[in-house]
Amino acid sequence: MATPHQNGKFGGLWKSKKKQNEAAVPEGPFRNDEKVDIEHVSETSLDPIDPSQPARRRREAPPLVRDLAPEERARLEMVLVKKVDLRLLPMLILMYLMNYLDRNNIAAARLAGLEEELELTGTQYLTCVSILFVGYILMQVPSNLFMNKIGKPSLYLPTCMVVWGVISAATAAAESYGGLVAIRFFLGFVEAAYFPGCLFLLSSWYTRKELGFRTAILYSGSLMSGAFSGLITAGITGGMDGKRGLRAWRWLFIIEGVITIVIAFTAYFVLPDFPRTTTWLTEDERQLAIWRLDEDIGEDDWTGSQNQTFWHGMKLAFQDIKMWNLMVILFCFVASGTVTNLFPTIVGTLGYSNINSLLLTVPPYVLGVITTFLNSWHADRTGERYFHITLPLYFAVIAFIIAAATIKTAPRYLAMMLMIPGVYTGYVVALAWISNTLPRPPAKRAAALAAINAVSNASSIYASYMYPKSAGPGYVAAMCVNCVTAFIAILAATVLRFTLVHLNKKLDRGEVVESAVAVGEAVPGEAARKGFRFVL
Repeated sequence: MATPHQNGKFGGLWKSKKKQNEAAVPEGPFRNDEKVDIEHVSETSLDPIDPSQPARRRREAPPLVRDLAPEERARLEMVLVKKVDLRLLPMLILMYLMNYLDRNNIAAARLAGLEEELELTGTQYLTCVSILFVGYILMQVPSNLFMNKIGKPSLYLPTCMVVWGVISAATAAAESYGGLVAIRFFLGFVEAAYFPGCLFLLSSWYTRKELGFRTAILYSGSLMSGAFSGLITAGITGGMDGKRGLRAWRWLFIIEGVITIVIAFTAYFVLPDFPRTTTWLTEDERQLAIWRLDEDIGEDDWTGSQNQTFWHGMKLAFQDIKMWNLMVILFCFVASGTVTNLFPTIVGTLGYSNINSLLLTVPPYVLGVITTFLNSWHADRTGERYFHITLPLYFAVIAFIIAAATIKTAPRYLAMMLMIPGVYTGYVVALAWISNTLPRPPAKRAAALAAINAVSNASSIYASYMYPKSAGPGYVAAMCVNCVTAFIAILAATVLRFTLVHLNKKLDRGEVVESAVAVGEAVPGEAARKGFRFVL
């Protein structure tokens, strides 16, 4: 009887290892030629059963992983990670690029005639910007918990994308302030599913040392969308304004909405689900993908929809003080970064034409992509989070001080060049810090990611009102608020680091720490030798 490992890509290695170990395998519940369940739980490895608690299992590696030499294990794991990278990351970047474009193209549309044609007055335009985040906040936690429950992100995320693409394209049909407000609300309601869903999906495939850089790659989609938005809008404004009787801003929504729908249909065939349920993995690859996550944390991840409960995951997340600390950090990050919601308006205060102003929005985003990649790559290589989060924020503080202090063109554009890298370079590392700090169970991680992202985006509701045209060109109040929130993020990150250092010292002493997974159990691999430790 052939095992699944004999038929996979590692079959030859499995046969040779089997011959070496066949005589040494003791009598037990499994014969050598029987398929062993992925969990590999023996009868003697269960703790005494408490009727009110599930049995705690002492896990051991599946035969494929257990019998591999370290060098061969590293090589096969590298092949697996590259395969997942190629299937997952390019599509997530494209989808997030369109998510961010469809959400924030109203800022570019303002320079393409939207405000004048719909006759928006006072703060009506700012309300249209802000209302999206009301729906965005309301839907994030339910959406992430639902996706975790059904276990089918490859269907759920593209379906949400089709719907928001249709809504975004429908923005071109708006004829009044009321219509635009309604469209923007429902756009935020549907778009809410995407970003926290992506963060959860990434954390279900990558280990803690891999997650920071992959999060940066994902978030590069939003930064690139800022650059593309200016280029696309400049091209449409210069070449399509008035075509078929439509103003340039209407063409902007139609074109970007149609592109979104096309990409969404492609995503149905590309995106994976979770390691246990993804069909394009071989059985060998599936076991390795599952085990490497188990080994990294010391506890299994997503095992089935029956083990994922909405309210239990939310309760665990809300009872963990670290989640609230992370929420403060991310709220302040996003509050400082709300300058990007109206970045074309800010750049427009330099006094150039609309098309030139749109083109000038591109370099800050390009610089942001570069610094984000480098910082996240180094954070993963060193396994450090705190300084990779806080050091870029000091540049953001300096940028906002310069912007508030002067309206001269050169120093003001220098400040704009520093704002986006200063905020978002550390922001993506902070996003990875959530999953590093709250890794298990997956229902808790899903609830925490969604709740933190929802609350952090609440700042976008009020922030738009800090940029009325009457406050230009300096927007002093807005820049001062952004400076203060950036500094609070530094303080909150410092508090979290001290907290995690304290918890790690307790773990070193062998004390049980709430939410430190698998403490006291037989934890595999590196965790077995050193125990679980929080990433600092």
